[in-house]
Order: sequence, then structure tokens, then C-alpha cells
Amino acid sequence: MPILFVYYQFFWFEQGTMLVPPWLEPLLNTSFFNVCRIHGDAARSECNMFCLDCNENAFCFYCRSSKHKDHQVIQIRRSSYHDVVRVAEIQKVLDISGVQTYVINSARVLFLNERPQPKSGKGVAHICEICGRSLLDPFRFCSLGCKLVGIKRNGDASFTLDAKNEASTMEGMSRRSVSSRHHQEEELREGSQQDMYPATPSPPASNARRRKGIPHRAPFGS
Repeated sequence: MPILFVYYQFFWFEQGTMLVPPWLEPLLNTSFFNVCRIHGDAARSECNMFCLDCNENAFCFYCRSSKHKDHQVIQIRRSSYHDVVRVAEIQKVLDISGVQTYVINSARVLFLNERPQPKSGKGVAHICEICGRSLLDPFRFCSLGCKLVGIKRNGDASFTLDAKNEASTMEGMSRRSVSSRHHQEEELREGSQQDMYPATPSPPASNARRRKGIPHRAPFGS
């Protein structure tokens, strides 16, 4: 279930800097993967897209072509029944520093909202500052939703991209890519191989028959 934020505001400022973009809270509270009311009979009718310019409900592939052609749109995917977004998409519009990322089906993603889990056991090295979920690496938050709560509580983080933050984000992503093997182990523990649009398999190799050579008869004995 998406986190419901009590103190809803379009802007959060600190010393004149916007910490949270106006579309983030609507995104985190949106319900995705419902069938589109307009294109319900079409093949790609699930509502898994969100427009950063309109800040309205989720929509499907066909609605994007007709109503959001020139807008900023991100696609939401699903892993183990939880909504995720690819890092390659979201880092262009949001500072995701401090949020744990995962590698699922060869794509690096992060979760939109907090996920329920049993309490972390003893010996867990890294946990989310907000919900206490165990983390793989020394990050502060398990999801975008938890980072938003942390910003509202403490004001010591930001979602806004500037030149410095953008360079830092790209550098951090480069460092984390080196440890992708470690993250792939999490894929097995999370059971996160479901519903993530696996890559289209390559076509099988051709089974064309090879032309046989001309048989040679063994020489007769003298």
C-alpha cells in the first residue's frame, strides 16, 4: 500500500531551495496497474505510466500517445507486487542519493514506497532510518517514500537535482555498478524476478542442414 502523507504540500523549501518537486507525492500515492477505462480491450491497457507535468492519475501506453506525447513521463514497473522505477529514468529528474537500489532482471531499480517486513534481526549492519528495513549497503532509506518522510522530519536531504548533486549521483551510480554481483544475490532473496518485463529472448539459431561431403571409398588391399 502506498504511504499516505498527512502533511501534503506541493513545495518544501529550505533557504530558498526546493527540496521536493511538486509531482513526487502524487506519484507515491498513485495506484498503478489498473486496467485503463478507455483502452481496456487493448493489449497494453494497464496503467503503469505517470506524467510529471500533469500530476494526475496513472495512464496506459495508448493514453500517453494521445494525451502526453510531449510531456515528461516515467514508467512504473512491478517487482514482487511492489512498484519500482528504473534508476536510469528517475535519476534524470530526481536526486536519489541515500536510497537503496537493487538489480532486478539486469535493470537497476528502486522502490517507490516502504514494503512491509518482519523486524530486522540482530547483526544487521544497515537499516532504513524510517521503517527499519534491512538494507544491503550503507544507504539511509529503502525507498523514495521513506526518503520523503526523512526530509520532512529532518530537512537534511533533498530530491532536487542541481549541478553538484547530479555529478554526485552519477559518481555514486558508477561506484555501485562495480558491486552489481552483490546486488544480484538480493534478487534471489527478494523473490524479485516477477513482473519486471524481462528482455525479449534472442531468436534461436538456424538449424539449416550442412551439406555433406563426398564420401571416399577405402582403397582395396593388394
